Amino acid sequence: MKYQKAKTFTEGRNMIKKLTSLYKRTNKLQNLKVVLFFIAFLSGHTLFSQGYQIPDTPKEQTSVYDYINLLSPNQKRSLENKLIKYADTTSTQVVVAIISSTEGEEIGYLATNWAHEWGIGGSKEQDNGVFMLLAKDDRKITIRTGYGTEHLLTDYVSRQIIEYDIIPYFKQGDYYAGLNSGVDAVFKVMSGEYKGSRKQSKKTDFSFIIFIIILIVFFIIISSGSKGNRGGGRGYRKSDVARGILETIILSNAGRGGFGGGSFGGGSSGGFGGGGGFGGGFGGGGFGGGGATGGW
Repeated sequence: MKYQKAKTFTEGRNMIKKLTSLYKRTNKLQNLKVVLFFIAFLSGHTLFSQGYQIPDTPKEQTSVYDYINLLSPNQKRSLENKLIKYADTTSTQVVVAIISSTEGEEIGYLATNWAHEWGIGGSKEQDNGVFMLLAKDDRKITIRTGYGTEHLLTDYVSRQIIEYDIIPYFKQGDYYAGLNSGVDAVFKVMSGEYKGSRKQSKKTDFSFIIFIIILIVFFIIISSGSKGNRGGGRGYRKSDVARGILETIILSNAGRGGFGGGSFGGGSSGGFGGGGGFGGGFGGGGFGGGGATGGW
């Protein structure tokens, strides 16, 4: 036990040194956002290497993937046709996937990898994809944005859509209405018509020291969650809570979605054609971690 604590402390101290060095070189809050997300990314690889397995990219690609038959055939067809029509009109691909559980994996991390591996979006040049992932038994949903959509569908706006347009229906057990309402809200955002439900509060200017303290706390929690994996699902829950709070902290200090230029989760698949819409399949869009997550 003493060895584990010492090891955790040493790893935390080394990480702090690296973060401090990076901060001195950049001295920009936006780069802190990159660092925070990179830590979450590395932690995800460590903790969830045996988590949910992303399905292979479908040969015939469409807009709705209901792996648990949560929607009725008519509901699925209606939502699917709406999204296909939107993609054919605008070239922006909005894809919805429904699963029972992420099997302990943080849903935002999973969804970003999923969307990036499938290459959701009209084309590599535009990166105009949006991915909604619903985990019914986990009672969570996330919206992830491609590089080309996150300037409009920011983290803050994505969270508003989840909280005010989707979750109220989910609480009533009406999953189709929630997804349909969320999709309509995304359409409005992309056309500049979405007004939201409340004004964004002023950002709080956190100091770098506070960020370091927060990182230490989350590093310890995530490390303890990793050890808890051997005994069952409790370790996943600890790390899931930690990462959820971490996302909230990041969102409170960031006005727009995404994490800059570098891609996330490996190289994007080439897609199956390029012409936008769903006629040519996924176009190979890239995702950088922008979006939001909510539960009910």
